[in-house]
Amino acid sequence: MPVRVTLYDLLMTAPKPTPVESELALPKAVDVVVIGGGIIGTSTALELAERGASVLLCEKGQIAAEQSSRNWGWVRLGMRDPREIPLMQEALRIWQSLDERLGRKTGYTQSGILFGASGKRDIGNLKRWMQHVEGLQTGARMVSGDELADLLHGHQTGLETALFMPQEGRAEPQWVAPAIAEAARARSAVVMTQCAVRSVETKDGRISGVFTERGKVNCKHVVLAGGAWSRLFAGNAGIELPQLKILNTVLRTSPLQEGPGPALWSDDFAIRKRADGGYSIASGHENTVDIVPDSFRLARQFLPAFALEWKSLRFRLSKRWAIEARQDRSWLPTDVTPFEKCRILDPEPSQRDLRQAWASACKGFPALLNAEVIQSWAGMIDVTPDAIPVISGVDELPGMYIATGFSGHGFGIGPGAGRLMADLVAETTPCVDPAAFRLSRFTDGSKVRPDPGY
Repeated sequence: MPVRVTLYDLLMTAPKPTPVESELALPKAVDVVVIGGGIIGTSTALELAERGASVLLCEKGQIAAEQSSRNWGWVRLGMRDPREIPLMQEALRIWQSLDERLGRKTGYTQSGILFGASGKRDIGNLKRWMQHVEGLQTGARMVSGDELADLLHGHQTGLETALFMPQEGRAEPQWVAPAIAEAARARSAVVMTQCAVRSVETKDGRISGVFTERGKVNCKHVVLAGGAWSRLFAGNAGIELPQLKILNTVLRTSPLQEGPGPALWSDDFAIRKRADGGYSIASGHENTVDIVPDSFRLARQFLPAFALEWKSLRFRLSKRWAIEARQDRSWLPTDVTPFEKCRILDPEPSQRDLRQAWASACKGFPALLNAEVIQSWAGMIDVTPDAIPVISGVDELPGMYIATGFSGHGFGIGPGAGRLMADLVAETTPCVDPAAFRLSRFTDGSKVRPDPGY
């Protein structure tokens, strides 16, 4: 099948999140410093500010400039690790009224999501996963025949059966974290961009402040929500955080009248409608793993995950090796840090993934041939050995908290993760049991590996 756009390199422009202006003055003291202006960090800041805490949100670059604006935009419960299901239910409740709460648009729409089955084995996997949501009133059901055709208007995907999650939806990644940040500011949080936190300060064995590139701020609590940068920051603070990065590539099309309403995941491609009438499209199963020094440092911990997902991971040796090999891994508060040397992590998209995803999507939905590919980008996903996040205090350093490693599941679950983190910081009853997300699971002898849920 011909691919209408061949000069993808001319279209490699990063998504542009809604601009968020920075405050000019750095506060001398706050209750909580949140590091990272993605959806996790902004959601945490909003939750804490609404509870009356004084909050400083520090972002080394721009709000949502990395993976929080580069993801697929799915708000999904379907096919999640069972350990994430309660937290995602909480997130879905938040999404339902998030625009009203923020006073801003996020683009959230309850559009439904379909997970396609390519054979008997996949059908069995989907049915087994459905057992985890029995009694939760999700509306999950298997669809086929005319119902599947109605949901996927005009499709020629070859799918005969799919799991349909009607309560799931989509939102616009370029809008969401900026909207949450502005709402946090409206509730008295201080939002600083182009302001990297270099390190933490401790006193009597607990957090007492942070050093930023603009000066010191006293605080009682620090929340590290730095996405792909979290391991580097944690390591300088003496905290071992097993985390690697995976590259995911996405393209978007011009507006198209024809096309599916619900989002669809299949083996070959994933597609979801955008607020502008176009579509975001990506490979349904393949991600790129750059081999870097941490690949060897963490090889033993990640081996079970790689063994489980080897069919969907493409390992390569690229310039990321040299970049990360040259990065400082420890520094002083007076030093210029890696976070200032790279304000925005903007990797090149995989040309191979772009071409394959576009060709597969056009084959599955021929109406896409009436659209143009108008943009493509890539983002670095922060992953853990068991593919679920860390949302946890650091036992060895009271006052230090970490929210990272969402393993490609962070956008939809973000508002729930922010609420849970705020509960932990405020020492209130957590909205869900946080035990599965504790940092100590990597050192306390627990069996650490992904659970596919079926």
